[in-house]
Amino acid sequence: MIGFVQMIESINGTINGIVWGPYMLVLLVGTGVYYSFRTNFLQVGKFGFAMKETLFKIFDKTEIAEDGDITPFQALSTALAATIGTGNIAGVATAIAIGGPGAVFWMWVSAFFGMMTKFAEVVLAIRYREKNAEGNWVGGPMYYIVDGMGANWKWLAWIFSLFGALAAFGIGNMVQANSVADALNTSFGIPHVVSGVVLAIAAGAVILGGLKRIAKVTEKIVPFMAVFYMIGAIVIVILNLVHIPEAFALIFRHAFTAKAGVGGFAGATVMMAMRFGVARGVFSNEAGLGSAPIAHAAARTDHPVRQGLWGVFEVFADTIVICTLTALTIITSGVWSSGVTGAALTTAAFNEGLPGPGGIIVAIGILFFAFSTLLSWAYYGEKCAEFILGSGFNKIYRIIWLPLIVLGSVGSLTLIWDIADTLNGLMAIPNLVALLALSGVVVNLTKEFFEKQNL
Repeated sequence: MIGFVQMIESINGTINGIVWGPYMLVLLVGTGVYYSFRTNFLQVGKFGFAMKETLFKIFDKTEIAEDGDITPFQALSTALAATIGTGNIAGVATAIAIGGPGAVFWMWVSAFFGMMTKFAEVVLAIRYREKNAEGNWVGGPMYYIVDGMGANWKWLAWIFSLFGALAAFGIGNMVQANSVADALNTSFGIPHVVSGVVLAIAAGAVILGGLKRIAKVTEKIVPFMAVFYMIGAIVIVILNLVHIPEAFALIFRHAFTAKAGVGGFAGATVMMAMRFGVARGVFSNEAGLGSAPIAHAAARTDHPVRQGLWGVFEVFADTIVICTLTALTIITSGVWSSGVTGAALTTAAFNEGLPGPGGIIVAIGILFFAFSTLLSWAYYGEKCAEFILGSGFNKIYRIIWLPLIVLGSVGSLTLIWDIADTLNGLMAIPNLVALLALSGVVVNLTKEFFEKQNL
């Protein structure tokens, strides 16, 4: 049995090295670069318009969902619920611990171009969405692969759906449950199994109600959890204001020069900073993975590009704002070179900046971030399974989802995390093929939209 597990670990490690290796990261960022040039760097030239259409309309109550759809903000909240997760807390810390402060710069680079990748995903999701047997809008990579590229490519859509349905159980379920259980046990002494059962009951109350209920919950949770965590980080950054210039100097200097070992920090090369910065950036905002457009496809909108602007905002909010605040908290507090990594490093930074409440802020942040991720990935996995097995399987998928939350909260998840991480990355391959093949559709829709706006 031990030999079999080791064999699985070895095979997965080889595949993971390819999936999250330099060539794949170049393809992920390169797709964003390609779209940036083809749209005349829309994320810069139309940034003000994008914020006006998104940030300034977040609390616009005139948008009302109809049967079969959700509001644009609910779609954003559902997508952000998945993207704003443990990656914003643990992922950023891991990137800095292994790649050095320079990793933050490359995280920004991946986000800058990732805005256009996410924009293209959302535009295509709306353009090729369709109504399922229950009368609800469904869409995402599997639909724009088949309807955009042709029926001969259905096998590629099936591959995406299979990877998505399986990855959801790991990265969107058991790993999230484990993060919550660990955080609550460390901060409040709550047993893992208790956290798992309560989490499963709470998730079940939402998930069993389908997308409408998920969207209603996430549109309330996401703004609260983001603001709650951001306030804590901003307070620490303000208290360490004198160290901000030094922090930015470290970020830019180490993005292009190797860092010698300091304390527990073993030393990072430029390539490590680049690799971990880009990889953790993509892991956090999910641009190019094909998950978020599944939620955006259900949005009520008058044009694919208008909803695509929410995709731009999504990456901006997740990585440029929240991940940057986490990074500045870690660097200005001086704990980045301590040898600690992951969520423990972020917790150490918050405890250093706000002794006492700091660690509690991180624990509560992980609770809300992971819980909201559980909700959204339940929907993503369900829609991937639906594409293969039909909408009749949806309720069965939801029922299977819930006991795995309890199992995830008490189990050792190293192998599950590694396999889910690989499957998560494999989702990107079919999606990126479609994004590049259908770039003409995105460009034409973008030109059409902005011509009507006289912009």
